Amino acid sequence: MAIEITFPDGNVKAFDAPVTGMDIARGISPGLAKKAAVITVDGEQWDLSRPIDRNAAISIITRDKPEALEVIRHDAAHVLAQAVQELFPGTQITFGPATDVGFYYDFARDTPFTEADLEAIEQRMRDIVKRDLPITREVWAREAAIAHFEAQGESFKAEWIREGIGADEELTIYKQGDNWLDMCLGPHLPSTGKLGSAFKLIRVGGVYWRGDANNAQLQRIYGVCFANDDELKAYLKQVEEAEKRDHRKLAKQLDLFHQQEEAPGMVFWHPKGWAIWQAVEQYVRGVYRDSGYQEVRGPQIMDVSLWKKSGHWDNYHENMFFTESEKRTYAVKPMNCPGHVQIYNAGLHSYRDLPIRYAEFGGCHRNEPSGALHGIMRVRAFTQDDGHIFCTEAQVESEVTAFHRQAMKVYEDFGFTDLSIKIALRPDKRLGSDAVWDRAESALRAALRAAGVEWTELPGEGAFYGPKIEYHLKDSIGRAWQVGTMQVDFMMPERLGAEYVDEQSQRQHPVMLHRAIVGSMERFIGILIEHHAGSLPYWLSPVQAVVAPIVSDADGYAGEVTQALRQAGVRVQSDLRNEKINYKIREHATQKVPVIVVVGRKEAEERTVTLRLRGTEQQETLPLADAVRRLVDGV
Repeated sequence: MAIEITFPDGNVKAFDAPVTGMDIARGISPGLAKKAAVITVDGEQWDLSRPIDRNAAISIITRDKPEALEVIRHDAAHVLAQAVQELFPGTQITFGPATDVGFYYDFARDTPFTEADLEAIEQRMRDIVKRDLPITREVWAREAAIAHFEAQGESFKAEWIREGIGADEELTIYKQGDNWLDMCLGPHLPSTGKLGSAFKLIRVGGVYWRGDANNAQLQRIYGVCFANDDELKAYLKQVEEAEKRDHRKLAKQLDLFHQQEEAPGMVFWHPKGWAIWQAVEQYVRGVYRDSGYQEVRGPQIMDVSLWKKSGHWDNYHENMFFTESEKRTYAVKPMNCPGHVQIYNAGLHSYRDLPIRYAEFGGCHRNEPSGALHGIMRVRAFTQDDGHIFCTEAQVESEVTAFHRQAMKVYEDFGFTDLSIKIALRPDKRLGSDAVWDRAESALRAALRAAGVEWTELPGEGAFYGPKIEYHLKDSIGRAWQVGTMQVDFMMPERLGAEYVDEQSQRQHPVMLHRAIVGSMERFIGILIEHHAGSLPYWLSPVQAVVAPIVSDADGYAGEVTQALRQAGVRVQSDLRNEKINYKIREHATQKVPVIVVVGRKEAEERTVTLRLRGTEQQETLPLADAVRRLVDGV
């Protein structure tokens, strides 16, 4: 019986016997066969060497297509594993997936890998690519695979097959050449030579087998990989620039905040760092006020019974902190939403009252794994610019579109103009029926259509109580950061007894919209620091101006200027040290101060000041009153 293969253009070709993707590519053109990476069969990626033995719709994916990149990166992980075992016999392999920018592989080895080892391993990887070893797929019996890995001393692989793979599951093995193999779902490229040269090993880290601290510790080698050398070079340049902008380094240089072991994942804000925080908070508070939000404040800890009703106990328990008092167990709040429902429930509401908008700079604690903590970008204690809107289902679209306009204005004001919008859809672990999720997801899509924006969708990445719109900002060096969210929640108001009286005097549950624009204040400030490389806009700078006298005779006048600026609301300091003015200017430039106000005998006599702006050699002399107005207006 002939096998019918349907091509992307709708054409159908019949084959008398099973045919591989490579056979099909060669039949089209030698050039396509050379560029081909994998094939999709009825939407599923297959190896080019795997026979197609049924009628199917296919598409050949060439190496330069974005869909091939994950396969390329996965191949890099396998080549890494082979290189390590060739150089360091006796090292056990475990798992090695592709990542967003590359790959990693976890190894069991008593001796730690060194930087010199990484160089040797990368060179061996390039040698394996040069050998152009064929990559072939085989299906093995479960017991045969266990026996093979045990005979090779690969106890981790044997354990995983016993405990992680069912007796009725197909077990596939991929060979690179004749002497090296790994258990893998695939697919893979036709040969190691197809991997190319655009990869680099970057570091070694420690992990535990199967993510359990009670298990053996492994060594994880990380690498980056791209489709071509130009993309790799661009990424490495971005990484180099990111290191210069690292908010932790700049925080130390600029004296903004610090963290220490006694409070892991928490922040000690210094005066200048807290000044940035206050500038962001007061700006966002103004947005609250102008948008009809009422600011509220909820307790930091609440009895676990409330968290059980809300669904957090069943769906978020492992990420929460707990404490006990007088034989009662309390949870430190990981989110503000249940508290806002309690505030809403304290009164009786009519449909005429809706929408009701609450806002809170709410402190939250989440038990993030220590290995995931990263400066103030990923912390355990953080504050959200959190808000919740209680509304009718008919009001959802208008509230979401209003929030969208508001969010876009905020991001522009903070210096972000390149962003993308995504909808995170229902996860596997969730509350509510599919019908309720259909309504919630449809409401978000309708609101974005009404706002005239395009979006992409992220299946499985919504919150357990509802789907969400995500705002992803791109910073000045091209990195994307997810910050604001808008979530539609039909479940929590019902679970926590929130109600309003409708037009027919019937009790109904409101829809609850969870919204944040900057998200975590800590993380957003970290993003701002890196986006601006520490040179924050004038209105956000912790010290907006420094008054620096040229000679000590002008110290008194410098004090007057400082006081005038401070009374006008400018964040100002004075530098009365007995140092040369050029030294003072250089030092304050390294501190990213936007304006240096220079005064000398002449300025004191004429009641003027000379302004020197950050990033320019130009100076401007103005009467003091004019200079104050200029700095109040934002230079």
